[in-house]
Amino acid sequence: MLNWQVGEVKVTRVVEMEMPIAYSPDTVFLKEATPAELRKSPWLYPHFVNEQDELLLSIHALLVEVPGMRLVVDTCIGNDKPRGMTGPGGLATKFLEAFESVGWTRESVDAVVCTHMHVDHVGWNTMLVDGKFVPTFPNARYLFGRTEFEHWSAEGDEEQQAILADSVQPILDAGLAEFVGLDHVISPQIRLIPTTGHTPGHVSVKIESGGEHAVITGDMTHHPCQLAHPEWSPSFDSDPIAAAVTRAKMFAEWADQPILVIGTHYAAPTAGHVKRDGAGFRFDV
Repeated sequence: MLNWQVGEVKVTRVVEMEMPIAYSPDTVFLKEATPAELRKSPWLYPHFVNEQDELLLSIHALLVEVPGMRLVVDTCIGNDKPRGMTGPGGLATKFLEAFESVGWTRESVDAVVCTHMHVDHVGWNTMLVDGKFVPTFPNARYLFGRTEFEHWSAEGDEEQQAILADSVQPILDAGLAEFVGLDHVISPQIRLIPTTGHTPGHVSVKIESGGEHAVITGDMTHHPCQLAHPEWSPSFDSDPIAAAVTRAKMFAEWADQPILVIGTHYAAPTAGHVKRDGAGFRFDV
């Protein structure tokens, strides 16, 4: 189980699933990330691209422990939820067992923050109990971006409405939701920063403690190859141009600084530092 210490703050990665993505001309992920292009960035191998030139991705939650508070950042896909990426039966993972293996319980979580409301970031907000989806973390306040919620509530996509129905609405029904702005302060050590483009209300999570700094990216970046090419956007970025601008801006801000960057979909070792590399950037782990 990977974990990092940032001053008094401890961050632990709990994996739901890991996946390689092979390039194909009709990919919906990063169509520019051909094997030939990836090989121009040898630092991607072997952690983030394997010998078969497949992109390595991880879907994981990040458990953030601050003195006096336990926070979960992004809650993966979740079990028992039919989705396009999982099939009609949904997942049946041992995510909760892995979660508890680090010494946390569902009841011990004080807050949950979703960087945005896509399928793989809100799933374990709820769990299936006696045929009904109920809050997984019954004592937590769930911090939902107001802009994000309002956007997706008006979206006609059938699957997105299913996501809201089983992974967000039960939180509202239980009175556990708190709608927040793009720059919400969670604690003296943790705050949200706007990183819009992937979705209209997307945020990343900034950690500052004891003179040390870290950021949890969310999906403003999906894979380290985007450091070399911030302009590479997956088709599911809501605004690909804005997302590319955000990536270039944030990478430049983090480059060559003592800021630990923790990628929400980066495969192990998951965290590292952004370094300038010619006209672009690289990920130093």
